[in-house]
Amino acid sequence: MGKAIARIIKHSPELELEVTAGREPGQNTDAPADVVIDFSSPQGAQEAFELAKELKAACVIGTTNLPERLLFQIQEEHKIPVFYAPNVSLSVYFFGQLLKKASQMFPHYERNLHEIHHVHKKDAPSGTAKKLAEEIGLPLSQVSYERFGEVVGTHILTLSGPYDKLVLKHEALNRDLFADSAVHIAAWLLKQPAGFYTMQDYAAAVLKSSKKDLKL
Repeated sequence: MGKAIARIIKHSPELELEVTAGREPGQNTDAPADVVIDFSSPQGAQEAFELAKELKAACVIGTTNLPERLLFQIQEEHKIPVFYAPNVSLSVYFFGQLLKKASQMFPHYERNLHEIHHVHKKDAPSGTAKKLAEEIGLPLSQVSYERFGEVVGTHILTLSGPYDKLVLKHEALNRDLFADSAVHIAAWLLKQPAGFYTMQDYAAAVLKSSKKDLKL
């Protein structure tokens, strides 16, 4: 993800970003920065958050399974702008909204959420699956998962009724989906006042900007 983010920043001059340093969990860096982006581990996310505060920089965290203590710290932050989401993809966010609407429209249908990821994925179910399940009030007992190959990430909600079956699916084709989203979120976050931000905030900003472009 770090390499993908650096590559996308290099090829997106319109965002006015550049990479000043790369780091692994446990590594220190004194390179100046206006925004810190983390996709590493819970430990790495904690270090990235502390580094951002030290630099008075914005902070984007896309790492999953953060401990409750760190989540609380992020949500209570008021000195720097900090963004957190277990999945930074805008399309995944809208997929979640679609699942929520479908669940509301078909409350009596049997629901099952299934996710597929590559064999290197450490958490199961994934942070994204847990978030989607939370969005529609689905118990984790009704979330299944598979790990094989190099699958980037697929999430499928099946709604089964007495006369039909509704299948809603999101499939990530390339990890650049998340890297590109993270870079755009970072560029947006730099312009926001200090505080805590989520995909809901970013999606609202994108929608507002899209409406403005349509008027033009």
